[in-house]
Parts: sequence; structure tokens; C-alpha cells
Amino acid sequence: MTVMAIGVNGSPFTVEDLEGMPDDGHRYELIDGTLLVSPAPVPRHQKIVAKLLVKLDPSCPADLHVFPAPLAVRPSMTLEVQPDLLVCRDSDLTDKLLPVAPLLAVEILSPSTALIDLNMKKAVYERLGVPSYWIIDPDVPTLTVFEFGADGLYEQTVVVKADEVFEATAPFPVKFSPAELLGTLK
Repeated sequence: MTVMAIGVNGSPFTVEDLEGMPDDGHRYELIDGTLLVSPAPVPRHQKIVAKLLVKLDPSCPADLHVFPAPLAVRPSMTLEVQPDLLVCRDSDLTDKLLPVAPLLAVEILSPSTALIDLNMKKAVYERLGVPSYWIIDPDVPTLTVFEFGADGLYEQTVVVKADEVFEATAPFPVKFSPAELLGTLK
């Protein structure tokens, strides 16, 4: 992961700068004017995203949608993130992006993005008011769920490992185990 805090003209990056980035397979995100550049995801990462999409989509209510990256969550001119997977309301979508917080943001950890996902992105999703943030560690495999506590801050509500079954209630009911998301990949 590459992090750049200052744009070419010496000021913070904006979404206009993102629109000029090359279509080179990298993921370009913007957190408070800081540009984050992630390498293209590896097959293991993509398998988890695909399997989770297949688990969530059939249970998704008609007024909600499940999307894999890249779908921009752009609430301001200096903030654009692309969760690995998200759930949002149909009424919140525009033709190009999601200008408000999704109901669920999911990030799959990788060696190049783990610190960003566990810290910067978690803080951004909390600040935006994303009700549920899931982090999946493919190496264990583990699902960690963060939701808002009584103090209005994220708290870790559950950790599910390997073949243990996770029963989500938000944003809608669904059941799966972290191990299922790897399929035949080990």
C-alpha cells in the first residue's frame, strides 16, 4: 500500500485527483485528502468477496443492495473509500456512487492493507456512521464484527473463527462461517 498525503500542487488530494488516476488495476481511495493506493487483490481475497456476495445477496431485502468493490462511497470532496463489499439502501445510490454511509462495510485483510483496514478505515466508517463493519482475516479465517455501542463508538461485538457459524441480524439476517468463504482455497 502506498500512502501519499500531499498532492502534486502541494495541497491535499481531492476526488478530482482520483478521477485522473490511471485504470491500472490498483485501488485508489482518499481519506481526508490522503491518497491510498492498494495493489490489485489476490485470488484468495477475491474468492472471499465472491463467496460472501453469494451468501448475502439471496437474503438481501428488495430495498437494499449488496455490491463488491469497486463502488465509491464518496460523502465529501476529500473522502472516497471502496469497501471490499458493502450493503446500501436503494434510495441512497446515485448512478455512479454512494454519497452516504453504507449499512455494512466489509474489508478483507491482506498484508498490504491490514493496518489501514484495522485503523484508518475503521475510524472513517465509525465517523461516517456505518452501522456495521466486518473485517475478515483469510489467514485464520476469522470474522470480526464492529457495531456502535452505547457510547456511540464502535465496539467489537463478535469474533467468529473457522467453522463457527455467524448469525447476522444487521443489516439483514444471514448465516455463514468464515471457513465457508474460502471455498476450496486453503
